[in-house]
Amino acid sequence: MKALKTASATKARSAVRAPRMDRDARIADILVAARETFLSRGYHAAAVSEIARTLGVAEGTIFKYFPTKRDLLNKVIEHWYGDLFGDYSKELGPIQGAKNRFRYLVWRHLCTVVEWPEMCRLIFTEVRVQPDYAQSPLHEMNHRYTGLLVDVVREGIRSKEFRQAVAPELIRDLVYGGIEHHAWRFLYGNGELDPKRVADQLTDLVCGGVQAEKASTVSLDTRKFAELTATMERAVNTLVRDRKSRK
Repeated sequence: MKALKTASATKARSAVRAPRMDRDARIADILVAARETFLSRGYHAAAVSEIARTLGVAEGTIFKYFPTKRDLLNKVIEHWYGDLFGDYSKELGPIQGAKNRFRYLVWRHLCTVVEWPEMCRLIFTEVRVQPDYAQSPLHEMNHRYTGLLVDVVREGIRSKEFRQAVAPELIRDLVYGGIEHHAWRFLYGNGELDPKRVADQLTDLVCGGVQAEKASTVSLDTRKFAELTATMERAVNTLVRDRKSRK
């Protein structure tokens, strides 16, 4: 009878036990909890044990999927980049014209800085300073991310909106390096950042400098100059004839 009760109790516990989470679902939950912890506490203050408590699992469960806290941070940022790519591709598609597409990418990047200041600080201070960053998947993702602007500049060169001599990679470095420098005070709570205003100013500054001259405008200016020259020549000839007639 006692054995029967024990078997019944075991069966009951098995019936109410939550189904075992598969690997992908477990990793997704860990990444969500880790992202919130890293953003709220920073990398160094965040503890893997705290992430485990949030999920109601043992700390060893986290390390089963991510060998170190650094690996966990890198994977969190990789997933964040992945979400950005999806949004950018969807929103950039309908926009026509290299200058308009250029402005969108600048504006969207500035909005990301404003919306995700904690994530940007983690990238600037914890990820890019690592000695192996240049060989990491995150570096490759950042290269793809900033490469969207390079592609837009190349489109502008092909469509003759931008001058042929423009170096797309140099424009990329100028834009993203300039934004990082300009946003630094905001990221550390010492100022405001207006994405629309900065995007407009940066777009006018850069695109105005690389914009190709329009052939029609050059032709019109040349005709005006020729007409002015002919008018002056006629006026000079008339003046010379008048002087000769007076003599």
